Amino acid sequence: MADPLFDIAGHDLSHVHVPPDRLDELLPQSGDMRQLDRVVWIDPPAKHAIGVKTLRDDEFWVPGHIPGRPLLPGVMMIEAAAQLSSVLYKYRLEADNLQFDGFLGFTRVEHGVFRGSAEPGDTLVLLAVEKKFQRRRFACQAQGLKDGQVIFEVECTGMRI
Repeated sequence: MADPLFDIAGHDLSHVHVPPDRLDELLPQSGDMRQLDRVVWIDPPAKHAIGVKTLRDDEFWVPGHIPGRPLLPGVMMIEAAAQLSSVLYKYRLEADNLQFDGFLGFTRVEHGVFRGSAEPGDTLVLLAVEKKFQRRRFACQAQGLKDGQVIFEVECTGMRI
């Protein structure tokens, strides 16, 4: 079993630090492709973040992945991690008084490991930690937890285009 990237015991996972309407401003993904319900916490230097995605029965992937036993696709787990990483990057830019312009795209996903599954009714707690920050590029380590256990981990690299 993998250990979480950082201790979340002292954090109220029902807290809303970044609400959905602010996510609308920060993320280009919307509708079915939004894989982040809210951000619970971002530390003041914007190097660590906690996000939440509650899996619902009415999500587009439920009927087809896997009929009779719907499992959140791994690529959707990675997308959730990438979205939280994007929010963290944009908050870090703001913390450093840098403006964001252009489009933010992901250029690399590495070290992806799946250790468990998630299905409708589960709450996926997402953790992101800045690994590298530059004005135009960044990399984050990210994990998804279900019931306190790490069910996936990945490293995402993004770039302003």
